Amino acid sequence: MSGSDALAVREWWTRLGLPGLIDIHTHFLPPQVMAKVRAQFDAAGPLIGRPWPLHYRDTDEALVETLRSFGITRFSALSYAHKPDMADWLNEWAAGFAARVPEALVCGTFFPEQSAATYVEARLDTVEVFKIHVQVGNFSVLDPLLDDTWGLVAEAGTPVVLHAGSGPVPTAYTGPEPVAELLARHPRLQLVIAHMGAPEYAAFLELAESYERVHLDTTMAFTDFFSEMGGVFPADLLPRLAELGSGGKVLLGSDFPNIPYPYLHQLESLERLDLGDDWLRAVCHDNAESLLRP
Repeated sequence: MSGSDALAVREWWTRLGLPGLIDIHTHFLPPQVMAKVRAQFDAAGPLIGRPWPLHYRDTDEALVETLRSFGITRFSALSYAHKPDMADWLNEWAAGFAARVPEALVCGTFFPEQSAATYVEARLDTVEVFKIHVQVGNFSVLDPLLDDTWGLVAEAGTPVVLHAGSGPVPTAYTGPEPVAELLARHPRLQLVIAHMGAPEYAAFLELAESYERVHLDTTMAFTDFFSEMGGVFPADLLPRLAELGSGGKVLLGSDFPNIPYPYLHQLESLERLDLGDDWLRAVCHDNAESLLRP
């Protein structure tokens, strides 16, 4: 990363009069897990589906400094389990990461297993954001082993960044229908639908309109790379997106560091939607500030 990259990002949010940016969707993982994630991207693995040259690849310490240089005042360390007996080990690592990095949100995850409700309940007082990745985890949000856990999380009001859209590669468990049924069971869930729910934009947008606590994050949406994958956001949905963003329902996400372009491109992609500076201020800072714990 060059100093000019950081300067360009800072100039972008300074022009809007913001004190910095809040990014709800970034990833920091135990080193051995991150190495495997990067290998999947490098190999264009089956859940990646296309070449994905990572723009940022460094140690945690260097990547944290990159975000600081951009002026990201709060960011997540989202992890997600893909097998039993993994989730709470990730939660313990994430708690330690947040203790070392003041800007980092305390993040957690869970997996359909008998112990899920127990370890989630034990962390509800500290976790600020949970992450669930239906595609990578290869499970349904409706798995009976998760029903008590969803109830606990809904009652606590802790946001859950949920990757349930069918992009970049669909699986048997992705799509809006299971999420709609989950919300019918637990309407108070505070969900943040990752990647705007791509490519099922309209259905997930409707869920955000229908449920008070359902939000969307901008992660990779509207970028050139996402559009090339067939994830073009329909122009006729833009007025509804404008209203949701102004109403606190859309949050900045980036997927940093696992992105194939400079961080600034996500911001410029939001700006070219031409929804106005007030909308950008809400999406890139104010909405997340309202959602997250002080």
